[in-house]
Amino acid sequence: MKPSDLPLLRTVSPPTLSPDGGTAVVAVTRPDLRAGATVGQLWAVPTDGSAPPRRLTRGFRDTAPQLSPDGALLAFLRAGPGAPAQLHVVRAAGGEPVPLTDAPLGVTQFDWSPDGARLVFLARVPEPGRYGTVEDLPPGAEPARRLTTTRYLANGVGWVTDRRAHAFLVDVPDVDAEPPVAAAPSAEDPHPEPRPAVPTPVRLTTEDADHDHPRFGADARTVTVVVTEHDGTSPALRRALRRLTLGPDGTVSEVTTPTGPADGLYVGDARERADGTCVVLAQELGPDAVDFVGRGTALHVLTGDGPPRRLTDPATEDLSGSPLVLDGDAVLVTRLERGTVQLLRVHPDDRTERLTDGPVEVEGVAAAGGVVVVALADPGSAGDVAVVEPDGLRRLTDFSAPLRERGVVTPEEVLVPTRDGQQVHGWVLVPPGPGPHPTLLLIHGGPHAQYTGSLFDEAQVYAAAGYGVVMGNPRGAAGYGEEFARAIAGRMGTVDLADALDLLDGALAGHPTLDPERVGVLGGSYGGYLTAWVTAHDHRFAGAVVERGFLDPELFIGTSDIGTYFAQQYTGADPEQRRRQSPQALVHQVRTPTLVVHSEDDLRCPLSQAQRYHLGLVEAGVPTELLVFPGEDHELSRSGRPRHRLQRFEAILDWWARHLPTGV
Repeated sequence: MKPSDLPLLRTVSPPTLSPDGGTAVVAVTRPDLRAGATVGQLWAVPTDGSAPPRRLTRGFRDTAPQLSPDGALLAFLRAGPGAPAQLHVVRAAGGEPVPLTDAPLGVTQFDWSPDGARLVFLARVPEPGRYGTVEDLPPGAEPARRLTTTRYLANGVGWVTDRRAHAFLVDVPDVDAEPPVAAAPSAEDPHPEPRPAVPTPVRLTTEDADHDHPRFGADARTVTVVVTEHDGTSPALRRALRRLTLGPDGTVSEVTTPTGPADGLYVGDARERADGTCVVLAQELGPDAVDFVGRGTALHVLTGDGPPRRLTDPATEDLSGSPLVLDGDAVLVTRLERGTVQLLRVHPDDRTERLTDGPVEVEGVAAAGGVVVVALADPGSAGDVAVVEPDGLRRLTDFSAPLRERGVVTPEEVLVPTRDGQQVHGWVLVPPGPGPHPTLLLIHGGPHAQYTGSLFDEAQVYAAAGYGVVMGNPRGAAGYGEEFARAIAGRMGTVDLADALDLLDGALAGHPTLDPERVGVLGGSYGGYLTAWVTAHDHRFAGAVVERGFLDPELFIGTSDIGTYFAQQYTGADPEQRRRQSPQALVHQVRTPTLVVHSEDDLRCPLSQAQRYHLGLVEAGVPTELLVFPGEDHELSRSGRPRHRLQRFEAILDWWARHLPTGV
């Protein structure tokens, strides 16, 4: 895969299924260099394989499909060039989509009512006078912000206290009726073009807090939302479940809190079952609600007459990032497991059934009519659709075929002994040809995250350029149990450093076509941290790329959107302890030529992290460059503007060509 092949990198959304299980619908998205954006459309996929996938829509970016409970209608989000996504609905059989919202900042999530008559959706509500609510008032001319909380930023969003995310209810109109129009004449435009009118939504939430995961309950009279609670100053991490009871007109008549501080749960997704119980994905963060390092996510059940009951063990089974899907009386969840993401069915009797196996990354699931369909990635695919069957997965699509035709390298799984008698797990990509190939050690972010063996554009681009790639999951990573993930709390740069270097040494020793004398190291976020830490302690590397790095724990506090708790929990509460784990404090020890890559609007690891580290490299006499991307945030490499993603790859390959040439 070359950088110019980015438009062939197709990913799929979580699927939705028709009631009989006969048709799945997914959004297929891809970076488009000409459009300068990620674009996508909806596709229908027959689950019996009787026909090939069929494109349903042709919008600029159509995502998040959800079929109505009776399967007659299809709701989805549609965004235009430079315009936020709005909720639309269309006949599942086809037709012209009908817009349901015109939210100033767009819609992000939604859910159907069980009777199919309403949709609940989530949208940020701008404070009057901000974010375009006053015509011709630019951001720099808006009033000053008065902040009374220490949590006021979110990466990818910006300021949040003046645009909280709230839940709304909207009636689904008759999509076959004559469309209403709204186009009031004005002095400036006495003959305006007619435009479709949208229904007037009912606002359901009013708390000065961000809301998430709006879900209808077992009937159309209840809605659940997850609320991020904060007292303004404490570092505590609290997300509680709210249950909203709706009156006949859709307004809220009662609000209850099924989970609260006494339960000690940091709530993710939640679903109410037909019997009135609610299943919840949540982490247990201790009595002070800050002990998040390496904590696994578990499935809990709320019965209404007692405390939450945990159904899975977070010490051994991490359901982080999992969707919650009801399958009759059972629940479908995904588990991070040794560089894979597997699908599980949790039965009402608490029995857990594993539904998938092997080198697969389940990224979404739907169940209906006795059929279970997943969106997945694997070593040959960045995103496809498959049916779960007793003897394995039956593939329905092959959206990555054009990319494979350009050439991809299959990762080889490795398990390497560490110097302290443990094991580190990872993958090696060996480029074609006799070698010896220069080799790159690639380190993931998080640190509570994991590399998998799925098709990964980063690794494929470097392998195609002639580099061996070594990537894996040192201690601190997810998918290997809480003890493994929590091993670096208060001692970052110790066992994780040793694991990363042992993985590299083991991979080089086991692959004679990789050149142990010509190696480089790179990573982003926590991977940027460990890259900078590696080069302060080991001088074998010909070059390094430190991207969006967590480089100065002390400067991170109070400047990052997670600066009230992250560094304090990972590197410790004592300033001197944090300094002992700070790449910035040891930058004078670096000898490795280092490219520092960052995004101007990164609020997770602010630009100041890169600026200060880069200056330290300059003062230490280290060959270095600082590459800053305008208009991008912490997610540049994953979801940034396609042109910037291409330019980033080109800049990194140019750096390696100068400091670690391949001859390719």
